[in-house]
Amino acid sequence: MEPEIQRIFHFNINCTNLERSMAFYELLGFKVIMDFREGMKSQEMADAFGLPVADVRGVHLRVGDNEEATRIDLLEFVAPPPQGHPYAALNYTGVARVCLKTKGIWKVYENLKAKGVKFLSEPKRLPGTEVTIVCFKDPDGTFLELLEGDF
Repeated sequence: MEPEIQRIFHFNINCTNLERSMAFYELLGFKVIMDFREGMKSQEMADAFGLPVADVRGVHLRVGDNEEATRIDLLEFVAPPPQGHPYAALNYTGVARVCLKTKGIWKVYENLKAKGVKFLSEPKRLPGTEVTIVCFKDPDGTFLELLEGDF
């Protein structure tokens, strides 16, 4: 049998303050399903990441109870310390944003806005579709998108 890629298991979002970022993603409806806030240090992980050391704290989060749902691997690097900045704009090369499938986008938008989330615009309907999108940033500046509708 040929090896095959089965699905996206998780995507990683590095942060500078784990507790602050956890609170933000929990505000969006994510739940912690794996907790390693006490830290995890591993030379094997460092080697796999191409780093001299890897000392991290973090959590895995997901929306809902489906164990097959894609997770967020939210990490705060203790060593080496976080560096750099997220993309400044959505037209940068590489993974630029995380899209969250949403139901009742206007209500979600209003609820999050009332809780202090700053959006780039109001929700916008894509021309010729029944799809509505709106983008915002997490506490460290990583772009997120709410999307309602199907392509």
